[in-house]
Amino acid sequence: MYFINNKGITDPRINLAIEEYALKTMDVEKDSFFLFYINEPAIIVGKNQNAIEEINTDYVDINGIHVVRRLSGGGAVYHDFGNLNFSFITKDDGDSFRNFKKFTQPIVDALKEMGVDAELSGRNDILAEGRKISGNAQFTTKGRMFSHGTLMFNTEIDAVVSALKVSKDKIESKGIKSIRSRVANITEFLDEQISIEDFRLKLLHSIFGGEQQVKTIELTEDDWINIKALSKQRYGNWEWNYGKSPAFNMSHSERFPTGGIDVRLQVKNGVIEDANIYGDFFGVGDVADIESLLKGVTYDKSAISDALGDIELTTYLGGITKEQFLQLIY
Repeated sequence: MYFINNKGITDPRINLAIEEYALKTMDVEKDSFFLFYINEPAIIVGKNQNAIEEINTDYVDINGIHVVRRLSGGGAVYHDFGNLNFSFITKDDGDSFRNFKKFTQPIVDALKEMGVDAELSGRNDILAEGRKISGNAQFTTKGRMFSHGTLMFNTEIDAVVSALKVSKDKIESKGIKSIRSRVANITEFLDEQISIEDFRLKLLHSIFGGEQQVKTIELTEDDWINIKALSKQRYGNWEWNYGKSPAFNMSHSERFPTGGIDVRLQVKNGVIEDANIYGDFFGVGDVADIESLLKGVTYDKSAISDALGDIELTTYLGGITKEQFLQLIY
């Protein structure tokens, strides 16, 4: 495995572009790659989420917080200078996508070495003494994947609460009375207070099995040209980050064990004119494929079922079956 040096860049649009560029250009058949990055204040929205509904727009605007959509599914997260992000970029061998333990275990082991009693809990969270210190997400394409996550080292918890909107069903499903009481900074569990840079180095050395084992890749000038172009094209693009958020006259949402799904339909004269699917599920493929199949279909359960045909909904929607989807939207 090789460590990718991001040169200390804190612009989330660049850092997400580095991650995507590495995923699509580096030789994952031969090696795996590892990336650390720290972002200036930003909300990083899951690929399938409605950005407008995930953020407190007034707070975001007043505080100049970036809103950037990532490639992976899952929920929106808040980043700042007290949050360390990591990413494992590797081959998708058929046994890795949605296998969060495979990628979080090295992080958990490193935290334990520092005296933090960490563990993977639920679908994709790392907890310390029952409180969340890390959320994780994954993306796969053409036999390649990354698994990335946050590490709340010394982040502004109040900013997390103020910047994000948390849906009522998600709060109820997890029995949360207060976001503040459920999340924590890693500094709260360390016997010795260290800087986030020292914390990063300790993690890096632990993951690679010692300082001398860390093999670093320096991106070339051409790499940086391509990364900046990708950043501008995708992560600096309003259409990608926000997209169009039209008003829908039918809304259907439910939280499943594998994640929440929110379907919006514009129905006129009994025909679905438009459809959007949002959620924090982890799926393979673009939900636009499903949305396209629904458009122009009579709003009737059997008609919708026929229109969906044999499309693998469990793959697209993170394990949700066709029958569950039909029950949700009809």
